[in-house]
Amino acid sequence: MSGMELQQDESEHVHMNHGLRRQTSAEIVSEARRSLRTLATQRPFTPQEKHRKLFGESSSRAHDGRPPSAFSLQGRHFEVPDSRPGSGTRLSPLEHKPRLSVSLDECGDNEATLPKPPAERGNTRTGSGGSRARLLRAASTHRLPFMTPHTKNMSQKARIEVDQPDDREKLHFADVTEHKTKSSSETDLHTLIKHSRIPQTDVSTERESKPEARLGYGDTCDDNMDESVFWNTKVLPVLQEFESFAPGDGVSDEIVGQLCNSCNGLHDALAERDMLGRQCKKRSAILRTLFRLIDVGSDRLNLTLAKLILALNVSGNNLLNICKLIFKISRNASNDVMFLTDSILDSLLCQLQCEDVWSKGEAVLYCVGSLKLLSGNSAISSLLLAKDFIGTLLQLSKRLMHGPFTISANLTTQRSEGEGQRIIAGHILVQVTAALRNIADQSESRPSFLSNKAFFTLCLILENHRNDLDICINVARIFSKLSTYTECCHALAETPHCCSLFLDLLGKHSRKQDLVVRILFTLGNLTSKSNEARERVYEEEGGIDVLLDLFQSYQETLSSSEQCHAPEKEDILVKLIRLLANLAIHPTVGTALAANTLCVQLLLELLGCRCVKKSEELVINAVATINNLSYYQGESSVVRSQHTQISQLLLKLLLSSSMDAVLEATRVFGNLSQIREVRHFIMQHKVEQFVVTLLDSKTPDVCFSACGVLINLSADPDNRAALRVEGTILKLIDCLRDFGPRDWHLAAVLCQTLWNFCLDGELQHSQKLLEILQLYTDRGALQWPSDDGVRQVQEACWELLFLPVAERLRQRLHIEDTTGIIPVNSTDTVCTH
Repeated sequence: MSGMELQQDESEHVHMNHGLRRQTSAEIVSEARRSLRTLATQRPFTPQEKHRKLFGESSSRAHDGRPPSAFSLQGRHFEVPDSRPGSGTRLSPLEHKPRLSVSLDECGDNEATLPKPPAERGNTRTGSGGSRARLLRAASTHRLPFMTPHTKNMSQKARIEVDQPDDREKLHFADVTEHKTKSSSETDLHTLIKHSRIPQTDVSTERESKPEARLGYGDTCDDNMDESVFWNTKVLPVLQEFESFAPGDGVSDEIVGQLCNSCNGLHDALAERDMLGRQCKKRSAILRTLFRLIDVGSDRLNLTLAKLILALNVSGNNLLNICKLIFKISRNASNDVMFLTDSILDSLLCQLQCEDVWSKGEAVLYCVGSLKLLSGNSAISSLLLAKDFIGTLLQLSKRLMHGPFTISANLTTQRSEGEGQRIIAGHILVQVTAALRNIADQSESRPSFLSNKAFFTLCLILENHRNDLDICINVARIFSKLSTYTECCHALAETPHCCSLFLDLLGKHSRKQDLVVRILFTLGNLTSKSNEARERVYEEEGGIDVLLDLFQSYQETLSSSEQCHAPEKEDILVKLIRLLANLAIHPTVGTALAANTLCVQLLLELLGCRCVKKSEELVINAVATINNLSYYQGESSVVRSQHTQISQLLLKLLLSSSMDAVLEATRVFGNLSQIREVRHFIMQHKVEQFVVTLLDSKTPDVCFSACGVLINLSADPDNRAALRVEGTILKLIDCLRDFGPRDWHLAAVLCQTLWNFCLDGELQHSQKLLEILQLYTDRGALQWPSDDGVRQVQEACWELLFLPVAERLRQRLHIEDTTGIIPVNSTDTVCTH
């Protein structure tokens, strides 16, 4: 059902005269009731997606041309090691024989040569070639000798490097061999740990025996030794724990919890040593083990692993797969609680803040897609808002719209890459705008939208992607939500070219109903609060034509046999007609619309074919629009020239069971009854009897509308006699008594109507009326509201609207009561003009 909002405009007059504008007083009196009103309506309903996906069921994107939402992901899909990318150039081995000075005793200066690496390893091919069997054979057959009594006299550095041949060779300790190959670095960690023969306490015990090591003195070898201690005491035990679980093993929730705790502990330990990112020399060994744990199949464990893997700064295919893994977890709403208790949200937001978004294209897509799904949870939305989620998404949008900065030398390649980047940018922006759409539901999000100047950026997205229906609909949903709030509505109205952009989209996508209805709703909100928005819509070239074309098109389809989408099409007409009513508030626009034959004819056709019972809001909005247009009754007004047809349609509405429809029809008669033929129509069809009964409604709005008709009818002497018979005078006096202190504007109109009834001589019940007027014209005798703001408005309305008319009427009644003489120059009737 349509609601009504009181609107500030230039049409406020004591005697309903048009064209007179008050200055400071009008701003106060603007809170009083207006003869022109904007219309309110419900925001278009958006059903929630049944399934969490990258793209919804109604997406305009082809299924075979967009990234999938469902996929299989296992540890084998990850690449190990995730090392720095190679240059692509094969390097020759260095002719280098490392020799380290090894002390045999405290003061000795003998040297011992470090054993040479096995010949087979030196001849091994670099790169990813070579079989796993050869790798394992090379790793297990050729080992440096174990520590002997002779080595006890070696220096600290030599002992570290000789005592730990397996760790250096298989867990990537500092290389001292002639040739370090990628093949050897890919040796399975499970095999390495299985064959490890170095007790964890040996190195740490040895380090404890060196005072200079404990105090931090010594040369660079102490740093290596310190890292070795950290590895053996903090990292290696965790990796051994992880390796004990074979993929596919049934793991209980308790064990999963222990693994998660171990992962978090490892993360904290690496962070404390500043070894996250790519700082850890043995990063590949850690990643290999973490990737292997993904096959355990626990969402809780995988999310914990993902946080650590992202912290290790993976790239390329590994980054894409880990973002896919997080997206897969976020698709299950029951997993939302895990995102509330973990810092994974920070990791995801960090991925969106990268400057070179193009190098991570699809990974960023799944990352934003995860956040979009999670933002549908109100608790997670609140967390994201606290992390400047809106600002992050808007900055990402700007980078995507600016495009990549790399230019290919090959024109064909450049075009192909540019098209691919444009497509992936569009996919990402669908997720970005959908996430903003979700977050806009939170009332606390509005300050962030305003402070980040979101409306300008969103309009820019619309302008650059006006052919992408998914993006357009998401942005339209954001605007339809936020424009219902005054501060956001004004911010959007002040955004340059927003009205022009909306009208262009209406013309371009006129058949896309879910887009059209939201743009119309947003424009209706803007024009309900901003006079500048009314001007811009009207002044836009072809803007009114676009609206009337939509009106005609959807009215024709609604009247046809196509009934499958009738509610959606009717809702479009509701929003469109509401927009026309709001536009008519502006004098220039209202005059033009009242003179537009197509506009008036479409409204009358709608009233003729739609009934209140089935289409109440649509019919009421149409009548309210005619009411606003009937305010402008110049010679060019089509409404004035069509008053007979309009009166017949209104008569039908007065007989309906809808009180809102009756109220709107009465308001239109209040304007049209200025025309003598319309007053004759009203009296001929006994409409005045119905109008008089409205005074018994005890509702200010209804009484005000009834007085609008009665004040014009009572201007004719013949009509006054008929109205007296209906007991009109007593009803008017009762309304004045009941509503005066609550609504001084209504009280002023009641006094104007009673003035007309005084013109024939003695007024019935004049003594009762005189007592009421004496009370209401005494400021000191009145009780005013305690609230200063409300009191200021009421006092202004009392002084500017009610008091002049009431004093005049009181003086007349007083003279007649004391002398029985009708005052000179007091026979002028009051009517609306």
